[in-house]
Amino acid sequence: MRISIFGLGYVGAVCAGCLSARGHDVVGVDISAAKIDLINSGKSPIVEPGLEELLQQGIANGKLRGTTDVAEAIRDSELSMLCVGTPSKKNGDLELDYIESVCRQIGLVLRSKTERHTVVVRSTVLPGTVKNVVIPILEDCSGKKAGVDFGVAVNPEFLRESTAIQDYDFPPMTVIGELDSRSGDALESLYAELDAPIIRKDIEVAEMIKYTCNVWHATKVTFANEIGNIAKAVGVDGREVMDVVCQDHKLNLSKYYMRPGFAFGGSCLPKDVRALNYRASQLDVEAPLIGSLMRSNVAQVQNAFELISSHDKRRVALLGLSFKAGTDDLRESPLVELAEMLIGKGFDLRIYDRNVEYARVHGANKDYIESKIPHVSSLLDSDLDGVIERSDIIVLGNGDERFRALADQVPAGKQIVDLVGFMAHTTRSGSEGICW
Repeated sequence: MRISIFGLGYVGAVCAGCLSARGHDVVGVDISAAKIDLINSGKSPIVEPGLEELLQQGIANGKLRGTTDVAEAIRDSELSMLCVGTPSKKNGDLELDYIESVCRQIGLVLRSKTERHTVVVRSTVLPGTVKNVVIPILEDCSGKKAGVDFGVAVNPEFLRESTAIQDYDFPPMTVIGELDSRSGDALESLYAELDAPIIRKDIEVAEMIKYTCNVWHATKVTFANEIGNIAKAVGVDGREVMDVVCQDHKLNLSKYYMRPGFAFGGSCLPKDVRALNYRASQLDVEAPLIGSLMRSNVAQVQNAFELISSHDKRRVALLGLSFKAGTDDLRESPLVELAEMLIGKGFDLRIYDRNVEYARVHGANKDYIESKIPHVSSLLDSDLDGVIERSDIIVLGNGDERFRALADQVPAGKQIVDLVGFMAHTTRSGSEGICW
């Protein structure tokens, strides 16, 4: 493939070396004549193990060259990768001047180009940037229509400094965000030889994936540091602790707890988060991340309440009261908190939970139900169809499989609020998800 790469910094230089090594014709573009001179002489503009050898190879076999001439680069390529910087502003927002400038230059050249061209954003940009910034500039400057006259895609990179070439050769996945299928097809063919899943999504999803990965990595580092600090304060080696924690791939390092949805609850998680946070404060150990967990959990219950309240209806069916399906445990169930908020605000609430209904008569939690939440348990109804029929808003509270059908087959005249993730689609008229 004939590829032009705009921006020969860290990402751009690595991509130029790796793509040219695979036989693609690559032209690197940068406003810095010094960088272009380095590339054309087979020297790396950055320090990265193995990169200079790839650049020298590309120059020697005629597969790589550098230029400051944007028009020439666009005319001589069929796909452009934007690898320019997106530094932080003082307020934390992204500085998009470089992206905007290169899009104007590309758009003006596309105005007179007859061959179809695909513009791929490899720079890290916030969700909505391509839709609200990149595409409008390209269309305005070219006089053409994105997705019709030229292609647009997002291809986030997951390259770590000092291991970038290995990361390129052996990626965990290749993410393609596509405006049109032809653009996605072009990128998929570019990465077909790599032994990694190719994941094609909408552009905004791909933009969000990149940020989610990076923030998740930052969260893991911060969490491990806070655990290490608390562990040291009690005379324990935090490395030993985290080494064992990371051996659990069933729960700790897995997707089990990584699904957006409602707040956590039960007899363990809230209690243990509070206890460890309290011990950290006793030891004068700062643990801001751990200290924020319960506040974030409370905020998610509030989010659910506001979601329900946003509909101008007062009759609510809450399907599920225990913190998860398959149990009658109501201790620190966020659904109990939600029910109490709805009762307190005067909603006409009815609750269905077959496990809690059994426990109210027979189970070990009978005393807890009668003594701690009688005002909530009195609203329990064993007739699921009747609860649904007498309500205007149906809240899917826990993962009882009996509730799944309601997510995509909304009863006439009812509003579904899904806190579980049963909906196969995102929010639309008649059904709304808490995180989707």
